[in-house]
Amino acid sequence: MEQVDKQEGCDDSAVPIDDPRYDTAVPRQREPSAAEIYLEVQRSPAFQEVRRRYRRFVFPAALAFLLWYLAYVVAATAAPGLMARPVAGAVNVAMVAGLGQFLTTFLLTWAYARHARLRRDRAALELRWDTQEMTRGAAQR
Repeated sequence: MEQVDKQEGCDDSAVPIDDPRYDTAVPRQREPSAAEIYLEVQRSPAFQEVRRRYRRFVFPAALAFLLWYLAYVVAATAAPGLMARPVAGAVNVAMVAGLGQFLTTFLLTWAYARHARLRRDRAALELRWDTQEMTRGAAQR
């Protein structure tokens, strides 16, 4: 153990440096790491609410679109007579259904963007700012 002499005019005995009784530094609490901050945010009720809103829209919409697409494919293979039936001139049921697939894609994209803007974006942005502030504070310390 390393020894340090006391100040002049005091007892000549040595005081150990690593003696906690003579430690004048204030004990510091351990700062959370960025990973711990992100896990804390992920467990927060606000984050869970954003995820719940996302899932409540995406899962049913994706399932509906997938079923619509599979119905088109199954109808094209299982009922070629139905799909070949003319609707107007050279346009048949298969062409109308195929164009319906494109239309559905655009409508689903619009609905998703609207849902995100109205139901999730503000809450997600607040979470983002809060998380950045927490990680910025952890990085500066």
